[in-house]
Amino acid sequence: MNEEPLTQLTDYWTQAVELVRTAGMDFAINLVTAILIFYIGKAIVGILVRAFRKLLEKNDVDPTLTSFVSNLVRMTLLVFVIIAAITQLGVPSAQFVAVVGAAGLAVGLALQGSLANFAAGVLIVLFRPYKVGDYVEAAGVSGTIEQVQILTTILKTPDNKQIIVPNGQIMDSIITNYSANDRRRVDLVVGVSYDDDLDKVRKTLEELIAADDRILDDPAVTIAVSELGDSSVNFIVRPWVKSADYWGVHFDLTEAIKKRFDQEGISFPFPQQDVHLYQATAN
Repeated sequence: MNEEPLTQLTDYWTQAVELVRTAGMDFAINLVTAILIFYIGKAIVGILVRAFRKLLEKNDVDPTLTSFVSNLVRMTLLVFVIIAAITQLGVPSAQFVAVVGAAGLAVGLALQGSLANFAAGVLIVLFRPYKVGDYVEAAGVSGTIEQVQILTTILKTPDNKQIIVPNGQIMDSIITNYSANDRRRVDLVVGVSYDDDLDKVRKTLEELIAADDRILDDPAVTIAVSELGDSSVNFIVRPWVKSADYWGVHFDLTEAIKKRFDQEGISFPFPQQDVHLYQATAN
């Protein structure tokens, strides 16, 4: 019996098994190496971004720009780390970049909203409608700006809730920045009875204004009768304060007016109606 074909077949099988084993071992090594490259690269990126952020903060760069640029640098470096990890698996970087470029159009169409948010983030950094620390109202929400990221802006509400708003929605809406100027006007309306002495009311309000050191002398305070209402004579009280003192003065002055008016016998009227009953006479 001729055993030569059987021997050749055995040799081919042995070579095939060895080739598969070697290829599998190589792939396993490349896979582990790629994973290590990704995680180690990610950690290095974190260290570099933190150092970059501290450098910007040390040079007094605007916090809004610092946050945006740091996030942009992080994303860019992570892309390079991912390319390096995929290249380790045996995929040529040139081919990988070509595939990514070819898929760019489809990805761009699928992520139109994200691209619009990125463009809006760039506009926010360039035109500065607000900065980190400002209290703003935009896109139907209000709060203090904490971060301006690549795609979103993070706000913190006065009751300590975090709101994440896409940059595109903010740029498409009306933005009210309450912190843009260093002074704000407190608008109060104080109603008194028609029986009260208006000169006394005005003098009392002037004394309360003068007693609060947080109220600015310039611009001058406005105290005037604004309306003869159905049941009250309404005074407007409009002092100017530093933006940081706005709510403190608003609340304190409102309370002080109530207490002082009680002492002075000045009344706060409330809506009321006179009801007249008529008894019909039977025919």
